[in-house]
Amino acid sequence: MKEDALSECLKNESNQETTQFSELSALELVTLINSADMTVANAVKKELPAIAKAVERITERLQKGGRIFYVGAGTSGRLAVLDSAECPPTFGVSPALVQAIIAGGHDAMLKAVENIEDSQEAAIEELQRRHVSDKDVVIGIAASGRTPFTVAALQYGKKLKALTVSITTRGKSMMSEIADLSIAPDVGAEVLTGSTRMKSGTAQKMILGMLSTSVMTKLGKVHKNLMVDVVASNEKLQRRAEGIVSEVCGISHETARTLLQMVNYHPRKAILMYELHLSVEKVDQITQQYPYRSLQQQLALFN
Repeated sequence: MKEDALSECLKNESNQETTQFSELSALELVTLINSADMTVANAVKKELPAIAKAVERITERLQKGGRIFYVGAGTSGRLAVLDSAECPPTFGVSPALVQAIIAGGHDAMLKAVENIEDSQEAAIEELQRRHVSDKDVVIGIAASGRTPFTVAALQYGKKLKALTVSITTRGKSMMSEIADLSIAPDVGAEVLTGSTRMKSGTAQKMILGMLSTSVMTKLGKVHKNLMVDVVASNEKLQRRAEGIVSEVCGISHETARTLLQMVNYHPRKAILMYELHLSVEKVDQITQQYPYRSLQQQLALFN
C-alpha cells in the first residue's frame, strides 16, 4: 500500500506540458517558470478560509501558553526554519515560541540529508526532546503530504492532543486526513518534474508567512501596520524603531531616539513610557505582565 501511494505521488509529479524544457532558450526558460509561478497565488487564495481558521485556532493555543512547532523535510523543513527564525527579530518573541524541526537537523539546512525524511522515529524523538504537549501546535509541511518524518510528527501531536495543522501543495493528502486542520492548495506539477523547491516551495513560503504574521498580529505584536516589538539590532532597524515611535507618538525623531535609548531601543516600551508618563521599570512590568495585549490595549489599561 505504501508503494501504491508513492507511485501515485510520483505519477502526479509528471508535467507533460514541459517535456521540451531542456531545449528552450534562456529567455524561454525563465518566461515559462515565471508563468508557472503566477498560478501559485491563485492556488493559495482558494485556501484563505482554511488559513484564517488556522490563524484563529493557533492564536488561541498561544494565548494559553502554547508554542508552534513547524515540522518538515528538505525544502519544506528549510522554509520552516526560515520562517521560525524571522519571528524573534520581527515580533520580539522568544525563539522558543515558534520552533522548526527539520529532518536531519541543522546539517540539513546547508546540504541535502534526504534519507532521514523516511525516519518516523527521528521526528517523534525530536518532539519528545522539546516536551511538546497538549498546549502546543504541530504544523506539518510537505508538498506531497506523505513524507514519513512529517506524517509521524502529526500523528504524535494528535496523540498528545496538540493542535495539528497540515500544509500540503498538491491538494488533500494523507496528512490532511490526520491533522485537525488542513491547508491544501494544489499548485500543479512543477515545470521541472518533482522539483518541489519551485511552485510548492513558493506556496509554502506564502502560507507560512501568512500564518506567522497573522498570528503575531492577533497576539498584539503589531500596531496598525507597524512592528512595535522589532528587535533593533543594527543601525537600519534602530532608524526604523525611531520612525515607529515618532509616528505613533507624534514626536520628533530626536525625541524618539532619546526615549528609545532609555529602553534598549524597544519601540513599544518607548511609546508606553511617553504616552503614559511612566518609568522604565513600570513599562518593563507592563510588557512582562501583559505579553499578548496589543499596544492599544496596554495604553487603555493604564490611561
